[in-house]
Amino acid sequence: MITIIPAIDIIEGQCVRLTQGDYAQVKIYAKNPTDVAKQYEDMGITRLHVVDLDGAKSSAPKNLKILESIAVKTSLKVQWGGGVKSTQSLSDVFNAGARYAICGSIAVSDGQLFNEWLEKFSGAKIILGADVRNGRVAVNGWQEDVELSAADLIGSFASLEQVICTDIGRDGMLQGANCELYRELQAAFPAVEIIASGGISDMGDIEELDAQGTRAVVVGKAIYEGRITVKDLKQWLLRG
Repeated sequence: MITIIPAIDIIEGQCVRLTQGDYAQVKIYAKNPTDVAKQYEDMGITRLHVVDLDGAKSSAPKNLKILESIAVKTSLKVQWGGGVKSTQSLSDVFNAGARYAICGSIAVSDGQLFNEWLEKFSGAKIILGADVRNGRVAVNGWQEDVELSAADLIGSFASLEQVICTDIGRDGMLQGANCELYRELQAAFPAVEIIASGGISDMGDIEELDAQGTRAVVVGKAIYEGRITVKDLKQWLLRG
Protein backbone atom coordinates (compact mmCIF):
# COMPACT_ATOMS: atom_id res chain seq x y z
CA MET A 1 0.00 0.00 0.00
CA ILE A 2 1.33 3.41 -0.97
CA THR A 3 2.75 5.61 1.80
CA ILE A 4 1.35 9.15 1.96
CA ILE A 5 4.00 11.70 2.94
CA PRO A 6 2.60 15.19 3.65
CA ALA A 7 4.77 18.11 2.56
CA ILE A 8 5.85 21.24 4.34
CA ASP A 9 7.72 23.83 2.27
CA ILE A 10 9.43 26.60 4.22
CA ILE A 11 10.29 30.19 3.34
CA GLU A 12 11.38 32.55 6.11
CA GLY A 13 10.17 30.12 8.74
CA GLN A 14 6.62 29.79 7.38
CA CYS A 15 4.71 27.00 5.62
CA VAL A 16 4.20 27.97 1.98
CA ARG A 17 3.50 26.47 -1.41
CA LEU A 18 4.91 27.59 -4.72
CA THR A 19 3.22 27.12 -8.08
CA GLN A 20 5.40 25.19 -10.56
CA GLY A 21 8.45 25.99 -8.43
CA ASP A 22 8.10 29.73 -9.05
CA TYR A 23 9.33 31.77 -6.07
CA ALA A 24 7.24 34.68 -7.33
CA GLN A 25 4.07 32.62 -6.83
CA VAL A 26 4.11 32.03 -3.07
CA LYS A 27 1.12 31.35 -0.85
CA ILE A 28 1.53 31.22 2.94
CA TYR A 29 -0.55 28.52 4.65
CA ALA A 30 0.74 28.50 8.23
CA LYS A 31 3.10 30.48 10.44
CA ASN A 32 4.50 27.59 12.47
CA PRO A 33 5.76 24.46 10.66
CA THR A 34 6.18 22.54 13.92
CA ASP A 35 2.50 22.97 14.75
CA VAL A 36 1.59 21.65 11.30
CA ALA A 37 3.94 18.69 11.78
CA LYS A 38 2.28 17.88 15.12
CA GLN A 39 -1.13 17.92 13.46
CA TYR A 40 0.06 15.36 10.93
CA GLU A 41 1.49 13.19 13.69
CA ASP A 42 -1.85 13.35 15.51
CA MET A 43 -3.55 12.00 12.38
CA GLY A 44 -1.30 8.94 12.42
CA ILE A 45 1.17 10.11 9.77
CA THR A 46 4.69 8.76 10.40
CA ARG A 47 6.79 10.41 7.68
CA LEU A 48 7.08 14.06 6.68
CA HIS A 49 8.55 15.75 3.62
CA VAL A 50 10.12 19.13 4.40
CA VAL A 51 11.77 21.42 1.85
CA ASP A 52 13.88 24.39 2.90
CA LEU A 53 13.13 26.67 -0.06
CA ASP A 54 15.43 29.36 1.31
CA GLY A 55 18.18 26.76 1.42
CA ALA A 56 17.44 25.52 -2.09
CA LYS A 57 17.81 29.03 -3.45
CA SER A 58 20.96 29.92 -1.50
CA SER A 59 22.72 26.51 -1.79
CA ALA A 60 22.92 25.88 1.97
CA PRO A 61 20.29 24.91 4.58
CA LYS A 62 18.69 27.97 6.20
CA ASN A 63 15.91 26.61 8.42
CA LEU A 64 17.58 23.91 10.50
CA LYS A 65 16.13 25.31 13.74
CA ILE A 66 12.71 24.30 12.43
CA LEU A 67 14.03 20.82 11.65
CA GLU A 68 15.39 20.57 15.20
CA SER A 69 12.02 21.66 16.59
CA ILE A 70 10.08 19.08 14.57
CA ALA A 71 12.55 16.35 15.52
CA VAL A 72 12.33 17.17 19.24
CA LYS A 73 8.57 17.74 19.45
CA THR A 74 7.36 14.88 17.21
CA SER A 75 8.34 11.31 16.37
CA LEU A 76 7.94 11.90 12.63
CA LYS A 77 10.58 10.56 10.26
CA VAL A 78 11.58 13.71 8.39
CA GLN A 79 12.97 13.71 4.86
CA TRP A 80 14.64 17.10 4.46
CA GLY A 81 15.73 18.81 1.27
CA GLY A 82 17.01 22.17 0.13
CA GLY A 83 20.60 23.34 -0.26
CA VAL A 84 22.34 20.11 0.73
CA LYS A 85 25.42 20.60 -1.44
CA SER A 86 28.34 19.95 0.90
CA THR A 87 29.34 17.20 3.32
CA GLN A 88 29.06 19.72 6.15
CA SER A 89 25.51 20.64 5.16
CA LEU A 90 24.58 16.98 4.94
CA SER A 91 25.98 16.33 8.42
CA ASP A 92 24.18 19.40 9.75
CA VAL A 93 20.86 18.11 8.40
CA PHE A 94 21.31 14.72 10.03
CA ASN A 95 22.54 16.27 13.28
CA ALA A 96 19.45 18.49 13.35
CA GLY A 97 17.24 15.42 13.34
CA ALA A 98 16.45 14.43 9.76
CA ARG A 99 15.97 10.72 9.12
CA TYR A 100 16.59 11.19 5.40
CA ALA A 101 18.34 13.86 3.32
CA ILE A 102 17.13 14.75 -0.17
CA CYS A 103 19.97 15.65 -2.52
CA GLY A 104 19.45 16.68 -6.12
CA SER A 105 21.72 19.36 -7.50
CA ILE A 106 24.89 17.82 -6.06
CA ALA A 107 24.14 14.52 -7.82
CA VAL A 108 24.28 16.42 -11.12
CA SER A 109 27.22 18.71 -10.38
CA ASP A 110 29.41 16.25 -8.46
CA GLY A 111 28.33 12.65 -8.94
CA GLN A 112 31.50 11.33 -7.32
CA LEU A 113 30.78 13.17 -4.06
CA PHE A 114 27.15 12.02 -4.14
CA ASN A 115 28.33 8.42 -4.53
CA GLU A 116 30.62 8.90 -1.54
CA TRP A 117 27.62 10.06 0.49
CA LEU A 118 25.65 6.99 -0.56
CA GLU A 119 28.50 4.79 0.67
CA LYS A 120 29.12 6.70 3.90
CA PHE A 121 25.52 7.32 5.01
CA SER A 122 23.88 4.47 3.00
CA GLY A 123 21.23 4.61 0.32
CA ALA A 124 18.64 4.12 3.02
CA LYS A 125 19.30 7.64 4.33
CA ILE A 126 20.13 9.53 1.13
CA ILE A 127 17.23 10.25 -1.23
CA LEU A 128 18.02 11.38 -4.76
CA GLY A 129 15.92 14.33 -5.87
CA ALA A 130 15.34 13.76 -9.60
CA ASP A 131 12.94 16.59 -10.37
CA VAL A 132 11.88 17.19 -13.96
CA ARG A 133 10.43 19.93 -16.09
CA ASN A 134 9.40 18.98 -19.64
CA GLY A 135 11.37 15.76 -19.31
CA ARG A 136 14.62 17.40 -18.17
CA VAL A 137 16.11 17.43 -14.69
CA ALA A 138 16.01 20.79 -12.92
CA VAL A 139 18.52 21.85 -10.25
CA ASN A 140 19.38 24.76 -7.93
CA GLY A 141 15.91 25.26 -6.53
CA TRP A 142 14.39 24.30 -9.90
CA GLN A 143 15.88 27.44 -11.42
CA GLU A 144 18.07 25.68 -13.99
CA ASP A 145 17.41 22.76 -16.37
CA VAL A 146 20.12 20.33 -17.45
CA GLU A 147 20.44 17.87 -20.35
CA LEU A 148 19.46 14.80 -18.36
CA SER A 149 16.24 12.86 -17.90
CA ALA A 150 15.20 11.47 -14.52
CA ALA A 151 16.04 7.98 -15.78
CA ASP A 152 19.52 9.14 -16.90
CA LEU A 153 20.21 10.56 -13.45
CA ILE A 154 18.84 7.59 -11.50
CA GLY A 155 20.80 5.17 -13.67
CA SER A 156 24.05 6.90 -12.75
CA PHE A 157 23.99 5.60 -9.15
CA ALA A 158 23.99 1.87 -8.49
CA SER A 159 23.45 2.00 -4.72
CA LEU A 160 20.34 4.19 -4.68
CA GLU A 161 17.42 2.97 -2.59
CA GLN A 162 15.04 5.96 -2.76
CA VAL A 163 14.28 8.63 -5.36
CA ILE A 164 11.78 11.46 -5.13
CA CYS A 165 10.68 12.68 -8.54
CA THR A 166 8.64 15.86 -8.80
CA ASP A 167 6.98 16.80 -12.07
CA ILE A 168 7.57 20.54 -11.73
CA GLY A 169 5.06 21.48 -14.40
CA ARG A 170 2.31 19.92 -12.29
CA ASP A 171 3.57 20.99 -8.88
CA GLY A 172 1.03 23.14 -7.07
CA MET A 173 -1.42 22.95 -9.98
CA LEU A 174 -3.81 20.32 -8.54
CA GLN A 175 -4.22 18.83 -12.01
CA GLY A 176 -3.33 15.22 -11.28
CA ALA A 177 -0.13 13.22 -10.99
CA ASN A 178 2.04 12.17 -13.92
CA CYS A 179 1.29 8.51 -13.28
CA GLU A 180 2.95 7.35 -16.48
CA LEU A 181 6.27 8.90 -15.44
CA TYR A 182 6.31 7.10 -12.10
CA ARG A 183 5.13 3.82 -13.61
CA GLU A 184 7.96 3.91 -16.16
CA LEU A 185 10.60 4.83 -13.58
CA GLN A 186 9.48 2.12 -11.14
CA ALA A 187 9.52 -0.46 -13.93
CA ALA A 188 12.99 0.63 -15.02
CA PHE A 189 14.39 0.62 -11.48
CA PRO A 190 12.51 -2.07 -9.52
CA ALA A 191 15.00 -2.07 -6.64
CA VAL A 192 14.52 1.66 -6.03
CA GLU A 193 11.56 3.17 -4.19
CA ILE A 194 10.20 5.86 -6.50
CA ILE A 195 8.43 8.59 -4.50
CA ALA A 196 5.90 10.49 -6.62
CA SER A 197 5.44 14.23 -6.19
CA GLY A 198 3.64 17.02 -7.99
CA GLY A 199 0.07 17.58 -9.09
CA ILE A 200 -1.78 15.41 -6.56
CA SER A 201 -5.34 16.76 -6.58
CA ASP A 202 -7.42 14.28 -4.58
CA MET A 203 -7.55 10.74 -3.20
CA GLY A 204 -8.31 9.45 -6.70
CA ASP A 205 -4.77 10.32 -7.78
CA ILE A 206 -3.34 8.49 -4.79
CA GLU A 207 -5.50 5.43 -5.48
CA GLU A 208 -4.32 5.38 -9.10
CA LEU A 209 -0.67 5.59 -8.06
CA ASP A 210 -1.23 2.85 -5.49
CA ALA A 211 -2.91 0.60 -8.05
CA GLN A 212 0.04 0.86 -10.43
CA GLY A 213 2.57 -0.02 -7.73
CA THR A 214 4.02 3.38 -6.81
CA ARG A 215 5.34 2.96 -3.29
CA ALA A 216 5.13 6.47 -1.82
CA VAL A 217 3.65 9.86 -2.68
CA VAL A 218 4.26 13.40 -1.42
CA VAL A 219 1.12 15.49 -0.99
CA GLY A 220 1.13 19.21 -0.26
CA LYS A 221 -1.31 21.70 -1.70
CA ALA A 222 -4.20 19.22 -1.97
CA ILE A 223 -4.18 18.93 1.83
CA TYR A 224 -3.81 22.66 2.45
CA GLU A 225 -6.64 23.42 0.04
CA GLY A 226 -8.97 20.80 1.52
CA ARG A 227 -9.00 18.56 -1.56
CA ILE A 228 -7.70 15.79 0.71
CA THR A 229 -9.16 16.01 4.21
CA VAL A 230 -8.11 14.82 7.64
CA LYS A 231 -10.86 12.22 7.37
CA ASP A 232 -9.45 11.01 4.03
CA LEU A 233 -5.97 10.63 5.50
CA LYS A 234 -7.20 8.81 8.60
CA GLN A 235 -9.31 6.42 6.54
CA TRP A 236 -6.35 5.66 4.26
CA LEU A 237 -4.09 5.01 7.23
CA LEU A 238 -6.67 2.66 8.74
CA ARG A 239 -6.75 0.72 5.48
CA GLY A 240 -3.01 0.21 5.79
